[in-house]
Amino acid sequence: MQISRPMAQPLTELELQELEQFTALVQRAIQDGLLSADEMATIKARMNSDGKVSFEELQICQRLIWDKIQSGEVSHSW
Repeated sequence: MQISRPMAQPLTELELQELEQFTALVQRAIQDGLLSADEMATIKARMNSDGKVSFEELQICQRLIWDKIQSGEVSHSW
């Protein structure tokens, strides 16, 4: 599915760095193949830390967590 966001502004250098850090956090959480409730709570807290959840953060979660849970690469314990 193609998603178009014609009104989206380019990300700033700071936003890009924060997304890289968020991606690393998620990758560390799933590297053992099991996502615990505590790890998921940490991810959610990080997503909400600035008072908003960005489209890019949701994409990262979709790609690294939900898609892998559906394929069986990652399981969860919550």
